[in-house]
Amino acid sequence: MAADDLIPVEGVITEVFPGGAFLVETEAGTQVHAHLSGKLRRFRIRVVLGDKVTVEVSPYDLSKGRITYRHK
Repeated sequence: MAADDLIPVEGVITEVFPGGAFLVETEAGTQVHAHLSGKLRRFRIRVVLGDKVTVEVSPYDLSKGRITYRHK
């Protein structure tokens, strides 16, 4: 699957799990179980409860995704 196949969705962090996993509630009201992308881990960008983030979701499974951006 190419990178342009992913669906970008904005949402808010509602729950934090160990190991860099998060539960994100999207603007549409759905919940996505997401993990941090490599760039966020590499540059040690902190993502905490209540942050607005952009999640890339696969078109095959809309309940799992990857956090790619933390909004300011």
